[in-house]
Amino acid sequence: MNKLNIDASDSHKQESKTTTRNRRVLIVVAGAVALTLAACGNSDFSIEQDGLLAANNGDSAVACSILAGYAIPSSSIGLPTSGASITSAAMISATASGNTNGEYCMLKGAIKPVDPTAPDIQFQLNIPKNWNHRALQMGGGGYNGAVVTGLAGIPFAPTDLMPLAQGYATYGSDSGHQSVNGVVDASFASNDEALINYGYAHIKKTHDAVAVVLRRYFGRKVDFKSYFAGGSTGGRESLTAIQRFPADYDGAFAGSPSAFFTGLRMIGLPVGKANYQVAGGYLNPAKQVLVKQVATSACDALDGASDGIVSNIGACKAIAATTRASLRCPGGQDTGDSCLSDAQLAVIDLLHEGLELPYVLADDVRRYAGYNAFEGADFSLISTAGLGLGTSEILLDTPGAIPNGYLFAQGVQWLRYFVTRDPNYPALGFDPVNPGKYQQRVVDLSKIIGATNPDLSAFNARGGKLILLHGAADTAVSPNATTDYFKTVGARMGQQTVNNFIRYYTVPGMGHGVGVYVPAWDALKALDNWVTSGVAPDALPSTDTVSATRGRSRPLCPYPSWPKYKGSGDINSASSFTCSNSSL
Repeated sequence: MNKLNIDASDSHKQESKTTTRNRRVLIVVAGAVALTLAACGNSDFSIEQDGLLAANNGDSAVACSILAGYAIPSSSIGLPTSGASITSAAMISATASGNTNGEYCMLKGAIKPVDPTAPDIQFQLNIPKNWNHRALQMGGGGYNGAVVTGLAGIPFAPTDLMPLAQGYATYGSDSGHQSVNGVVDASFASNDEALINYGYAHIKKTHDAVAVVLRRYFGRKVDFKSYFAGGSTGGRESLTAIQRFPADYDGAFAGSPSAFFTGLRMIGLPVGKANYQVAGGYLNPAKQVLVKQVATSACDALDGASDGIVSNIGACKAIAATTRASLRCPGGQDTGDSCLSDAQLAVIDLLHEGLELPYVLADDVRRYAGYNAFEGADFSLISTAGLGLGTSEILLDTPGAIPNGYLFAQGVQWLRYFVTRDPNYPALGFDPVNPGKYQQRVVDLSKIIGATNPDLSAFNARGGKLILLHGAADTAVSPNATTDYFKTVGARMGQQTVNNFIRYYTVPGMGHGVGVYVPAWDALKALDNWVTSGVAPDALPSTDTVSATRGRSRPLCPYPSWPKYKGSGDINSASSFTCSNSSL
């Protein structure tokens, strides 16, 4: 039913011309209308206050269906849009084929851009029948381009602990563009609004649109906790959410976050040059495997256990020069797959040392910390599923992640579509240290896409909690860059303050979701307990999901501690390990 639009002055004038009999008729009609509104129970006033669910006597299927076509005004979204709408609504039965999340209302929607040439932000919201008064925004991966449905778990969660099944309202978006090859396709960045949406704006726009819908469904005054969780790009998005929009979130989980996005994309370019422009620089897959094997052999037992996991990274770093020397071919010339030439070692050196810039990017950052390349990180394709240094010595015109290396391929996409906006710009034609006329563009981009702001005081002040996690053997996003960020936050806010609202875990043996140890652990439960009950997580149990070693366990140790074998007990049991701060 439509709202009654009553203007007091007009009704007073009309009444002066009405006879007594007409007044009586009006009173009777008005009373009947009031009774009708109360009886039907679904007036706009009732829905706005109490929500569609209550207005329809708790019938979630009816409440869900009514949301189809629901329009969200641009004034309800905190960043510029042309409004949003729910494009489809369907109640999913608990017994529907393939559904393990229980009964829920699946809503799909679109947020319209200001620029008519920019793509929509497409999103999905799932409202469970057994809602627990929590909403979970879920991040994407790579360059995104596909809707994060919210039907799966957060990174590293056990497969039987889907947030939606636990009662969380879950949602995600495509970050403001669509692509079948979105993870490695940056062409959307040719449009300014799409680029800004990818950088940060889609997070706020989607959050606000979803908040409007939840309040339409449950009522204006409904109270709920709001979380963000994601890994890789989703980890960056999680940090972006609490840095830029701290009032919107009670907690966040950021796994393997690509927080220093610009540095991550730029380091791939000199690595690509060293691999493909320098004569003899290319490392074939056998040599990539060799680096990992030699480093693991040198460092495996430094944590007290010979288990294939390099846990004592500090001690391993201390002997990195020795490890490097043992990899070098006699005289520095390539003599086969049992060693590396000087040109090939230069590639690993670049990865290990990172990228130092002579100019400052956003948040006064100028260094992208290197990878643990001499500490057991595996840059071969075999075990990193395309996240290595490449399988072909032939450089494609458009470098591919598998043939030419993940870091290089992603860096070229960034160079061509974010920086130069020239899809034919030479892949080997850019120097991040001396970017020439593109330097200001690089600086400006770092302010749009990245999550390196160390000032989390607003998030902390509202009681927000953050759990950070990174695999020590990550070859896609440097774990040492995340450590640098954590240390910068500590320097800015004081480590004791940081300890009150941030936990940072490094995972030995874990790469970018792959590796020799990939944990299953319930990060969302740890986060929610911290937010709602004040139970701060410390060392946490985790279970290996790698097929060859499935079921063994290790403690997840808060940084800077690491799991050290006690010297006795089952080597496959977390109880045989303690979290140590010593690198000896």
